Amino acid sequence: MTRYVFEPAIAGVAIAGSVERFPVHRIYCVGRNYEEHVREMGGTPERDAPIFFSKPPDAIVPNGADVPYPPRTANLHHEIELVVAIGRAGRRIAAADALRHVFGYAVGNDFTRRDLQASARKAGQPWDTSKGFDYSAGITDIHPAKPGKLPQGRIWLSVNGTIRQDSRLDRMIWSVPEIIAELSTYFTLQPGDLVYTGTPAGVGPLKPGDRVEGGIDGLDVLRNTIVQSEP
Repeated sequence: MTRYVFEPAIAGVAIAGSVERFPVHRIYCVGRNYEEHVREMGGTPERDAPIFFSKPPDAIVPNGADVPYPPRTANLHHEIELVVAIGRAGRRIAAADALRHVFGYAVGNDFTRRDLQASARKAGQPWDTSKGFDYSAGITDIHPAKPGKLPQGRIWLSVNGTIRQDSRLDRMIWSVPEIIAELSTYFTLQPGDLVYTGTPAGVGPLKPGDRVEGGIDGLDVLRNTIVQSEP
């Protein structure tokens, strides 16, 4: 009988100013968290409960790496987002205590197979194939949080030097403390969890050869190039 030896694969993200890495436990994402984006997706902005979905930890794409154009799609989209890195476990966390559970912040890109997402939404099916595919979670180095401080200011993304997404973090429908509080009623948050907090308006298609850059005031600029996937 053939014996197989499996080594646990742990995805990691660089930590700014440190040789240590942030070991990724789970990746949670928030959908429709900016009013302008809700409208561009054909919805009506309302303060309903946040939409949560997830990506596998090995979907992580580090800053500067190439992103292969994924199979089974003809409409790959970019979605620039603030990413929250959880450093302290908690369940049913109060919003007032939420920032005590944050290790740091990064800039992320929630790459999306938009055509598959639209088909799934129309059929009332899960978003897994449209969101949780290989190389679907771009991320910069994580900057450790200052106690009680949240990133503020501009969030933006450009493709080949042309700005496509340009907004401000204070336009989120659900704030970071509120997201953490609500998410922790569904899951016990663990050190190593990443939370992608939603994208502003201006999402759009990408093709092989596109240079994608995005940033948030006070954090790094995320840079990735879309490349042709191998046959």
